[in-house]
Amino acid sequence: MMRLNRRHIMQLGGAAAALPLLGGQAFAQEKVKVGFVLIGTPDDNGWNYGHDQGRLFMLDAIGEDKVETTVVTNVAEGPDSERVFRELAQQGHQLIFGTSFGYGDYIHRVARQFPDTRFEWATGNLTAPNVALYNAKFHEGRAVLGTIAGLTTKTNKIAYVGSMPIPEVVMGINAFALAARKVNPEVEVTAVYVGSWFDPPREADLARSLIAQGVDVITQHTDGPVIPQIAESSGIVGVFGQGADMSAFAPNTHLTSIIDHWGPYYVQAVQSLIDGTWTNGSVWPGLKEGEVLIGPYNPNLAADVVAKAEEVKNAIIDGSLHPFAGPINDNTGTERVAAGDIIDDGEFWAVDWYVEGVSVVE
Repeated sequence: MMRLNRRHIMQLGGAAAALPLLGGQAFAQEKVKVGFVLIGTPDDNGWNYGHDQGRLFMLDAIGEDKVETTVVTNVAEGPDSERVFRELAQQGHQLIFGTSFGYGDYIHRVARQFPDTRFEWATGNLTAPNVALYNAKFHEGRAVLGTIAGLTTKTNKIAYVGSMPIPEVVMGINAFALAARKVNPEVEVTAVYVGSWFDPPREADLARSLIAQGVDVITQHTDGPVIPQIAESSGIVGVFGQGADMSAFAPNTHLTSIIDHWGPYYVQAVQSLIDGTWTNGSVWPGLKEGEVLIGPYNPNLAADVVAKAEEVKNAIIDGSLHPFAGPINDNTGTERVAAGDIIDDGEFWAVDWYVEGVSVVE
């Protein structure tokens, strides 16, 4: 899939006058203007697709007679994003969603300049009076994928292709590896970084290199479907999709996907804006809340593998299993989490180490 060379702006709903956003004021009759800033395009069939599906879910639930949305695509995580957030605020958008971690500094700069505009930062880690955070416990889904990978690999060599070494991705690698090695202690996990959320040529090169080294199961933490496509053509045991169901790109080797279901949160956030109850909170739902979903399993997966995956998923949902329950050693053999302890939600963001069995290729 080619990245578009120019930014595209989409507007849905009729024209609406810019409305002031003061205190807890509700918006009774006029449409509210809501902006979405995407790092890629909705046709990536992954991360950006998931956010745009969430936007459409929100519009359907609340109604286009009440909400007008603007979507700005292909906004890189850099200084130009500040201009985009500022322009949306100047155009009268009362709520603006920045859907990538690297937007954080720029969201906060613009938020200080427009204190009556509300901003929401996906996967962020710092609130402000008019900046809220929303995230999803993707690592819970990674534990399910790791379980499948550990049970299906034939070479005991599996891999995780990540975007960048930020906390969210490190969490995913560790959860994936811990779950895989729990069901198959012989598994070795190779982690590689693309250096970008979306770089199909590099992703393809990394996938081919990993497969040449004997890796037969790959999961990804990047935005598009090129890795499933490479996996399908190579005939390896399996691959996992990211952000959306990618089975259409690899019908034989796609084992399942993590699906990001942002819709209910977007409904909640926009409705709170309309009602005048919006707050600068921080939310982190996961499998239990239905924001992280496990997609359909490949029909060729063995019944016992599916049963184990479902067991892990359901145990995480009911609270009887935590993906980061100790004992946990890092890949140098140092104990990081003692038996009976867990890495709690507040500690995740400081984890800059990898669990036993993980090799990171620079």
